[in-house]
Amino acid sequence: MPGKANGAAPVQHTTPVPAHAVRFTTPVVQTPAAFILGRWLWRLLAFMGALPVRYPLSVASVAVLAASWWVLDWIGPAVVSTVAVVGGLAWRHWHPVSFRRWAALRALALVRGVWVYRRHWQPVLVVSGLAESYLERQYLPRIRSVVCSEWADRVRVKLVPGTAPGDFEERTAQLAHGFGAPACRVEVRGPLDVVLEFPRRDMLAEPIGAMDVPDSADEVDLGALPMGRCEDGRTWTMRLHGTHVLVAGVTGAGKGSVIWSAIRAMLPAIREGLARVRAVDPKRMELSYGRPLFYRYADSGEACVELLEEAVADMQARADAYAGRIRSHTPSVDDPFEVVVLDEVAFLTAYHPNKDVRRRAENAMATLTSQGRSVGFTVVAALQDPRKEVMNLRNLFPDKVALRLDEATQVDMVLGPDARDRGADAHLIDPAAPGTAFVRLEGSKVPTRVRAAYVSDEDIDAMADGYRSSSCEGEVA
Repeated sequence: MPGKANGAAPVQHTTPVPAHAVRFTTPVVQTPAAFILGRWLWRLLAFMGALPVRYPLSVASVAVLAASWWVLDWIGPAVVSTVAVVGGLAWRHWHPVSFRRWAALRALALVRGVWVYRRHWQPVLVVSGLAESYLERQYLPRIRSVVCSEWADRVRVKLVPGTAPGDFEERTAQLAHGFGAPACRVEVRGPLDVVLEFPRRDMLAEPIGAMDVPDSADEVDLGALPMGRCEDGRTWTMRLHGTHVLVAGVTGAGKGSVIWSAIRAMLPAIREGLARVRAVDPKRMELSYGRPLFYRYADSGEACVELLEEAVADMQARADAYAGRIRSHTPSVDDPFEVVVLDEVAFLTAYHPNKDVRRRAENAMATLTSQGRSVGFTVVAALQDPRKEVMNLRNLFPDKVALRLDEATQVDMVLGPDARDRGADAHLIDPAAPGTAFVRLEGSKVPTRVRAAYVSDEDIDAMADGYRSSSCEGEVA
């Protein structure tokens, strides 16, 4: 038979294996037990070393108990524990409201820290792009603590080396939605240390009444005028002296609330002549109520331009007087703080039929906003349409207020690039909440959500009767 000649072994024919079918397997390497034990020992030592930083109060309590036991034997811990219990009972007896508030917030922080944040921490960060993957846990930012106040949760986070707080600031919307909060703010504590603040309820849902008028001009702080309320419950204050403010929002968004709140906060200074307001009111509706409060008032196109040009002339005269003598302005009766309020600036810059009026108005506004800050002249301009062809002087306004807007793209037009990425959704503001806005101050990257106080017609009438400007000269002819 073939293949068996001379008693030789039979010849076997094999089919060649294609090169693409060859499989290479990675050899399995078992990690030595000593290495695993050493790694876990290192983690234990790192955890023990970080305890005084992460839990200073708990470590201090344990240290006190240990020291008392070392010095006084078993009597020491018993005395310390008794003092702590008696102190807690005394606190509960003499100040039950604060004790219950503290206990409730501590319990709430424990529950929400475990059930809301730690339980969803990894998937939320992975989906939002702040962590690499589910498997690479060592690249996941770590929650250091959760503290609850009456209105918000504050989650302190230790970042992974190589990440920046800006990564969290750009994903505030994702974090807010991921943890079921209406908003998220990022506070930078230090290197690799940030605090994420998640409100549990909307502090701006209810309208805010007109703010109290300061008792005297000495109490008027032109660098922090009370305007309304911030999202965290604090009073929203706005700086006027040394800046310019742009207020943008659709009809009915609450631009009048911002303007009148600022004027209301300056009333004692207006009455005593330390501040003067020049009002430009093309619509003849919003500012006409408070004519007795204004140093100058104008409502027709030509009169508005004359008012602006007059303000420019006064500003330049003051600058000439200050040159070489004074570097910053201090309000006085001789040199009062000058505020130029433009209710609908687009009427003068884009909609007025006379081209010469538009050109003169734009030149006067550019001069005031570029040269007026250091000599005590401030422009507060309100407009509905923030497009560049309507208002091309936006960059000359350091402080900006974005009320409800029509389109998402308009948010960045008003507040600057990446404002919407940082959570300023002004185009999503509820129309039923006029006065709600996002504010971006000079030098700040993160917009703040606020709501201006509502100043009613009755409030304005009372203001005009009780705080008439001592330097009022009537209307521009």
